Amino acid sequence: MKPPTVALVGVHGHGTSHLGHARDLADQGVLRLVAVVDPRPLVDPSRGAPGARPGARLAIADPEHPIPWFPDLGALLAAGPPDVVILCTPIDTHADLAERAVRAGCDVLLEKPPTATLAELVRLVDVAQGLGRAVQVGFQTYGSHALQAVREIVDGGEIGQVRGIGAVGTWVRDEEYWARAPWAGRRTLGGRPVVDGVTTNPLAHAVATALLLGGASTVDDVQEVELDLYRANDIEADDTSSLRVTTRAGLRVALGLTLCADTHTPPRIIVHGSAGSVVLHYTRDVIEVTGSHGHRTIERGRTDLLENLLAHRANSEGTPLLAPLSATGAFMRVLEAVRNAPAPRQIAAEHVDRVHDALGARLRVRDVAQWCERVADDLRTFEELDAPWTVRA
Repeated sequence: MKPPTVALVGVHGHGTSHLGHARDLADQGVLRLVAVVDPRPLVDPSRGAPGARPGARLAIADPEHPIPWFPDLGALLAAGPPDVVILCTPIDTHADLAERAVRAGCDVLLEKPPTATLAELVRLVDVAQGLGRAVQVGFQTYGSHALQAVREIVDGGEIGQVRGIGAVGTWVRDEEYWARAPWAGRRTLGGRPVVDGVTTNPLAHAVATALLLGGASTVDDVQEVELDLYRANDIEADDTSSLRVTTRAGLRVALGLTLCADTHTPPRIIVHGSAGSVVLHYTRDVIEVTGSHGHRTIERGRTDLLENLLAHRANSEGTPLLAPLSATGAFMRVLEAVRNAPAPRQIAAEHVDRVHDALGARLRVRDVAQWCERVADDLRTFEELDAPWTVRA
């Protein structure tokens, strides 16, 4: 049986990692990479890209294995739909492109956030399910075997009764990050929702994974979303925020997130129990447990989401999707709340430093990492904790 055909839509930025991964899987015989799609011409080292015609084979980083290039999804689908489309495009294009691919008979690996609005998500779920197509969302942490390990520890009673879940994300983004694309840091673009803030894009994995560990994956699993959104940079969206989600079961999930930290640190999720805690370092699939059995560290692997999607295509009953579109509904409830919230409040200059170091030219909110830690530990927002930048004159 021939390997399934795969096309990548969006090859710049994060798309380069998808391209490299697809090439590796193609070399292993897992798939056939049959096309790349991007409006910007790709560079062919042997001939140069300008003037390339749709369908022309361009040697993208590999002169020995040129790949057909198309300027847009429509041109690709007209030439013949592949089995699977990987969509790594601007947020506001996700819903339309994913629906077009699904209607053409393709299964889809869709980058996060899956859509720019909750209504778009609901529609896309309905269309995909109605046509029997699979849509997997690029929340890589959903494939982590550490998630099941955390659940087993909690269910085993080692940390006692769960009292809440916290998450900390203290990252650094320089000025070039906000200038990388017209939609970067925007709430809307050309009248269309974008919602590109810390909560919904760079640290979306923290939000989605914390909710998943709290038993919230679908739209109906979320009871309430409380937001405390701020920005230090000259952008529309939030770059420093806290939020608290109450699940349908009454569990509180609180996150302290920033892109204006002093240093870039790995994010983590903390399950607080009456007799201990479980800390998941989700980018490394590492768990630290402190409970009735003492302290220990556990390492787990993860299942690749593209490989899982391909395995699901081959045996849908035996291999369920790890990050199906419907399982991102809880995250999308948060995104929808952020989208409809008032614009993030500007952090006063007295709390912000402009620095230029090895991490680039950027803005740093003083002591922000400590306040993010407090949000995760106390399950309260910045404003409830009286963080300095929240005090109104």
